[in-house]
Amino acid sequence: MGEFAGKNVFVAGASSGINLAIAHAFGAAGAKVTVLSRSAEKIEAAAQGLRDAGVDAQGIACDVRDYAGLEAAFAAAATDAKIDVVVSGAAGNFLAPALKVSANAFKTVVDIDLLGTYNVFRASYDHLVKPGASLIAITAGQAVHPMSFQIHACAAKAGVNMVTKCLALEWGPAGVRVNAISPGPIADTEGMKRLADPEREAAIKKRLALRDYGTKADIAEAAMYLSSAAAKYVTGTILNVDGGSDLGDASADALNV
Repeated sequence: MGEFAGKNVFVAGASSGINLAIAHAFGAAGAKVTVLSRSAEKIEAAAQGLRDAGVDAQGIACDVRDYAGLEAAFAAAATDAKIDVVVSGAAGNFLAPALKVSANAFKTVVDIDLLGTYNVFRASYDHLVKPGASLIAITAGQAVHPMSFQIHACAAKAGVNMVTKCLALEWGPAGVRVNAISPGPIADTEGMKRLADPEREAAIKKRLALRDYGTKADIAEAAMYLSSAAAKYVTGTILNVDGGSDLGDASADALNV
């Protein structure tokens, strides 16, 4: 089972998509997994899917904006052993021009993405294996690349990047590593369904250096790398797993110029 056998892993925002795939990957490698999301029905279904796959898993319903609820969730996850890996991936997003984004809508996205990431990491601290814990935030390219119709997500994810770096700086002396993964276009995710019109798929892929969407498994494997001994000297890093989308428009084919 490798180095994750018997490890205690906590994944927030894991009722579906990338974060649930991360939970499955750690579970398949032998970890005990706690998954958390706001909907009790959805998170129990996710936990049952993990158990059906042979994973020692539990689901906890909690909104990442609820700090007291997160404290209770981490206490429950750490009943038998301290926590080795925490992944914070709860997020909210939609396409809208700034003039159509109300103050409340802006606040909601920032509260889920940015405040939620801080809450998850801060609430986890007393329950972490120290030294040795790995904390991973799920960020996005919007953190560093301004995008039209994404002012709320850009602001929130820029904050997530800085929370990652600041906590890496402060918690490194205790042996806690804090990194983030910035996924590119990932197939079969709610984000791609909401933000990318299927009719534009060929044009989007043409702009990517690797000419294809990534998979949820690509992000899960990145999370496992960041939590492994191979990354024991890696902290404060924003790892782009994006097919080269961070590099800019690659639609010009240099091999045929």
